[in-house]
Amino acid sequence: MTEESLKSWRLIWWLFKLFGFPITIPWLIYHFLDIMQQKRKKKTLNGKVVIITGASSGLGEALAHVFYACGCKIILISRRKEELDRVKNILMNTHVTVPTYPPVVLPIDITNINNLQTEITKIIDIHGRIDILINNAGISYRGEIINTNMDVDIKVMLTNYFAQIALAKVILPYMIKQQSGHIVCISSIQGKISIPYRSAYAASKYALQAWCDCCRAELHDQNIKITIVSPGYIKTSLSLNALTGSGQIYGVMDKTIQEGYYPEYVADRILKAVLKEEKDILITPFIPKAAMYLRTLCPSLYFWIMQKRAKKTKEKE
Repeated sequence: MTEESLKSWRLIWWLFKLFGFPITIPWLIYHFLDIMQQKRKKKTLNGKVVIITGASSGLGEALAHVFYACGCKIILISRRKEELDRVKNILMNTHVTVPTYPPVVLPIDITNINNLQTEITKIIDIHGRIDILINNAGISYRGEIINTNMDVDIKVMLTNYFAQIALAKVILPYMIKQQSGHIVCISSIQGKISIPYRSAYAASKYALQAWCDCCRAELHDQNIKITIVSPGYIKTSLSLNALTGSGQIYGVMDKTIQEGYYPEYVADRILKAVLKEEKDILITPFIPKAAMYLRTLCPSLYFWIMQKRAKKTKEKE
């Protein structure tokens, strides 16, 4: 049973205990109709061309599974060809009954911005179109602002922001020409509320949020959909591969990461967001959501809490 299914059953039991049948039954009917609608919409994804960056592991690999299972023509992008081949083989062996094309492996570094047009042309030559871009590639950071080399700030911003929008800008003309397309950018709750010792990472995600909001408004009449996803902690190798202020690899699995959402759960939620054409989704527990609203409604209290958090983190070092 999936994490989401367990949550649904817990919610049903909670509603029944609190309100009884008058509330529980209508909610069950709504939930059932929503599931049926999603199944119908999944069929519309059959044959769609979907690009997934950062597809060699973690959330990107999980996303490849959920979209490939819907019959999409998947393009897997990452720097690590061996890992992309591994993901491709697992997809084809796991979903043997799925009527779709074999995934296309494209081992590129998206931070080589000047090469992106050539690489995307290869996809157009194969499939003739691009329907969905999922900008998932990214790098994290752990460090103190005053001790962080400027090269680290630049590298994080290049990976998490400039490379993301450069890839989108290469693909957008094709989407505009076909008068349809969907761009999904994987941001973070830290793109809405920043926390101490994550400055470079939070700044890159804030920038991505702003770009998506502008792009959505400007391209609305072109039938281009923009979804930005802001997850909390996900159980991946993000912190292991994070950069420190000196540019070295952090190499530590944070407890918050270890206890985070499973990538498969987040991938399923992103699939639903695409099906429902949601614009901005949060995938976080209650406390980060509360902090986000606190930042807006009572900023002075939020700033005080962050000051305390920074001091506590500093004392642990």
